[in-house]
Amino acid sequence: MNLKLSRRFDWSWQSGLLFIFVAGVTASAAIAQVTVSKDLAPSHISYKNELQHSIDRGLAWLQSNQNTNGWWSAADYPAMTALALMTFEGDPRGRYNKTRPAWIERGYNHVLGCVQSDGGILKTNLPTYNTSICMMALQLANNDAYTPIVLKARQFLIGLQGDFGEKGKLDSPFDGGIGYGSKYEHSDMGNTLQALEALHYSKRLLQDKNLAEVAELNLGAAIHFLQRCQNLPSHNPEKWASDDPQNKGGFVYYPGYSMAGSVTNLATGRVALRSYGSISYGGLLSFAYAEVKRDDPRVKAVFEWLRGNYSLEENPGMGQQGLFYYYHTMAKALSAFGVEEMELADGRKIAWRKELSQRLFNLQQKDGSWNNENGRWMEKDPALVTAYAVLTMEIIYHGL
Repeated sequence: MNLKLSRRFDWSWQSGLLFIFVAGVTASAAIAQVTVSKDLAPSHISYKNELQHSIDRGLAWLQSNQNTNGWWSAADYPAMTALALMTFEGDPRGRYNKTRPAWIERGYNHVLGCVQSDGGILKTNLPTYNTSICMMALQLANNDAYTPIVLKARQFLIGLQGDFGEKGKLDSPFDGGIGYGSKYEHSDMGNTLQALEALHYSKRLLQDKNLAEVAELNLGAAIHFLQRCQNLPSHNPEKWASDDPQNKGGFVYYPGYSMAGSVTNLATGRVALRSYGSISYGGLLSFAYAEVKRDDPRVKAVFEWLRGNYSLEENPGMGQQGLFYYYHTMAKALSAFGVEEMELADGRKIAWRKELSQRLFNLQQKDGSWNNENGRWMEKDPALVTAYAVLTMEIIYHGL
């Protein structure tokens, strides 16, 4: 299969959302549908060369730190291997697209070895996370033999969509979202984002195979869940939803809980949940995958929160926790939103691609890897963090 970029976002989201996930796809799939800068000034060429050099060093580190059995980080988490594989698929030089080295094939074989009879792609746990990311890697492999696996995994994810109250009614704030798996009691933004992304990009396979009579995700229900995670009282009736300037428009992890904690009004006793950076960029992306229009007030509100809380020093609201996931999600979301310059709440205009890449240049280790001293969400794992960083660099490179 030839994974091409979607043009379904004709209602003004940036076309080519798949491109912004791993940036590379393959050159033949990407070139025709993205805007490539024609600025060939020496400074521009030098900057792209610097980006490529940083990417090369990261890829070299990942290659040298692959387990001999094909996996990265941990055999029980195929998503880790899938993320690493996607960095090689996204290489701007396209070195791994025509002839795949045996070590890359071993990586894909490890992912294939995690395919379950019900369609999930996992070993023992985290079915949504592992299946979603593995689906993305398998699609990017451009191998027709993987199509049935991706389609079955797609149905597996759709089967995880929550319906927690009376069946068929949106009577729970968790309805419509997706969580860690059937044994968990609630949906959450992280897993919902990963699933929406994988489902969006695998949908074209249904058209390729003329498979109209299959179960589909209930997007209306998914949007119901997304808005129940947003600090926006005009659209979210939850008592914790706040319209104070510090939180209005941003997202929390799931209804009733924010990784960034809460604030209590001492006068009234009202508890409001704090918005934070990575999950708010995830909210912006989720609205895109759920086909919420760009001019929708919910989309505008989260973008306004992001404008007011722009930072590369930390994951806003979380400090150094999840920093590299934050960078990766930021790059995807701003690219999807078509942002060339980030105009902040104070009026400053930021060339976010150059600022973010410079930040990553400065954080790259001598051996080519990246790491986060804060281990929240597994970010002390250099293979995971290096994969996030390289993918982010590739998104930046191909957006120039």
